[in-house]
Amino acid sequence: MESSVTGSEDSGANISLSVKFSGRTIPITNLSPDSTIKDLKSLLQPLTNVLPRGQKLICKGKLLVDGMTLKESEVANGSRIMLMASQGLHQGDGPILKQAPTRPISRANNATTLGKEKTEVSVDKNRLDRWKATGVIGLRDYNLRAIPDEVWACGASARVIELSNNAIPVVPAKIGCLSSLQKLFLSANDILDNSINWEALVSLKFLTVLSLDQNHLTTLPPALGLLTSLKQFHVANNKLSSLPNEIGLLTKLEVLKVNNNRISTMPTSIGDCIGLFEIDVSSNLLSELPETFGNLHNLKSVCLSNNGLKSLPSTLFKKCLQLTTLDLHNTEITMDVLRQTEGWESFDERRRLKHQKQLDFRVVNSGAFDEGADKS
Repeated sequence: MESSVTGSEDSGANISLSVKFSGRTIPITNLSPDSTIKDLKSLLQPLTNVLPRGQKLICKGKLLVDGMTLKESEVANGSRIMLMASQGLHQGDGPILKQAPTRPISRANNATTLGKEKTEVSVDKNRLDRWKATGVIGLRDYNLRAIPDEVWACGASARVIELSNNAIPVVPAKIGCLSSLQKLFLSANDILDNSINWEALVSLKFLTVLSLDQNHLTTLPPALGLLTSLKQFHVANNKLSSLPNEIGLLTKLEVLKVNNNRISTMPTSIGDCIGLFEIDVSSNLLSELPETFGNLHNLKSVCLSNNGLKSLPSTLFKKCLQLTTLDLHNTEITMDVLRQTEGWESFDERRRLKHQKQLDFRVVNSGAFDEGADKS
């Protein structure tokens, strides 16, 4: 079923047109003849994931100019327009194609590749004793269909569990018996929203690192806010559309990576995560950030690439005085916008100083600002 967008109503004869993009046709209805080409591109952005400055619209062999109206561009009712996308200038994971992949990385054939014999892991007494003695349980890349019972047998001696890159669909209530657990890695599994026993998970009062990257999560529960010892939370490459307001309760959180999701708004409570020094929200669907970002005084690195952002929180540079890394590649933010933001000069000086230190050790070869802001 094709998407359809309705433009603003106008007292004159409104225009309906169709846009051809990547093998599909997008109907646009009720556009005023006085709407500009730039307005049309803004309407197309959420339907295509292509940023306005990455769109080239062609009608009757003529390239349409942003500042001109539909009427001036001779775009009439029933017109057919072709959209060509510039490589890289997109939000989210990329342009929405006719047959877009649902996951960044597919592991559907892991069972065939690794062999069915690896769906269960053999845990002898020596291995179990070693787990208990060290507190470290390593079961990455075993194509497991469930967490082995021997893990639960470790009880309070378990401190670190690495279960990434398996096919585990459920995090059961038994997770609560690992009362001393500090780090839990569950990336690249088959975990769904309702297959995590959050009541048991949040009982882990010493948990500082939780990694749920590359699963099938579409939402996070309010209970997340009860993991008050959490310092690192990784939930990239899922299908999240938002973060719970309760994330603001994670005042010890230092690293938050939620890149490559479908997040369109950030909760204002993010400003309460005062311990944050690194945040990655790249490749989402953000058009703005809350002003409370300025409360994150410990921020050192912010990755915002591949979003539809047109501006930054007004206090970001003024209040976040430790910020030295800012990635704005493939956003709508220009250098003019940055220069007009209070505190830009101080930030730029800090950034240059950091790059100069790297230059001294030949880590990078340029101190020029290249975090992705358009030069115009």
